[in-house]
Amino acid sequence: MKTRFKMLVATCVLAACSVCAPMRAPAQGTDFPTKPVRLVVPFPPGGSIDISGRLIAQHLSELWKQPIIVDNKPGSTTGPEFVARSVPDGYTLLIISSTPLVTLPQMQKVPYDVLRDLVGITQTTLLTYALIASPGTRFSSVGDLIDYARRNPGRLNYSSAGNGSGQHLYMELLKSAAGIELTHVPYKGSATALQAVLAGEVQAMLDVTVSTTPLVQSAKVRALMVTGGRTLEQYPGAVPFDSLYPGLGIASWHGIFAPRATPRPVLDRIARDLREVLRNPAVADRFRQLGVEPSGISGNEFDTIVQRDFERWGEIIRRNNLRSD
Repeated sequence: MKTRFKMLVATCVLAACSVCAPMRAPAQGTDFPTKPVRLVVPFPPGGSIDISGRLIAQHLSELWKQPIIVDNKPGSTTGPEFVARSVPDGYTLLIISSTPLVTLPQMQKVPYDVLRDLVGITQTTLLTYALIASPGTRFSSVGDLIDYARRNPGRLNYSSAGNGSGQHLYMELLKSAAGIELTHVPYKGSATALQAVLAGEVQAMLDVTVSTTPLVQSAKVRALMVTGGRTLEQYPGAVPFDSLYPGLGIASWHGIFAPRATPRPVLDRIARDLREVLRNPAVADRFRQLGVEPSGISGNEFDTIVQRDFERWGEIIRRNNLRSD
């Protein structure tokens, strides 16, 4: 009887274990995602980062066999705050550019901490800015512009999409590197800032190549310099910033982020699949048509870039006492 009783108890224990087994938490990351994913874009539809986000979402959705909902939340802090406060499970992601992500919190109070509340998953693309001159100027090179500014402190005007915008910050970077005085004229948006250059209201502007390339190719403006370390075929004669001022350049990029507490296996899974999407020739070609270069830097390496850019832009912001609109 005792033997039969022991066998009965053992059978019951095994049965109980088999019932409980399905209730165990699934291996994190291995089965991700099992439901739709939200990709927050903190800008209105139609801009370069919105286009980039939708391109990535389309191909990730095909890879994951799950819908990816692109959620536009315009506002400098709205999108990052929403993602920072979301459940850290990988199902709410943020795509954003380096400016304003690492610069805005240093120019105004924001309801989140970039380095504490968000974690970088993958740097998706690298952006290039081009310094263009109004057709009414006599600048034929960036050297001409710098020489003029040195002889005429504060008389060279440049436009931007507003205080704290990428255009503003990169011109401040040039100003600091070259040791020149420039006058900033902020406008409400990139389109009006570019129009000011065309109309001769200001003498120069730095803007992303996706916006300036058509103007350069139609000879409506002259390109004097590009950010980064290499020349661009579409910009003959435009000198790379890094060749003028080695070690002082700060790259501009787009990247995808998640809440900081998201499990590492989930982050690694997303990063791996993002790299696969970025290596897709159709995706890479489309990005290059938009004037950006696919990247794919992920994990700790990307987090290090975010930290470094936060510190380097912070130094420029404090030195020039910059504030956002």
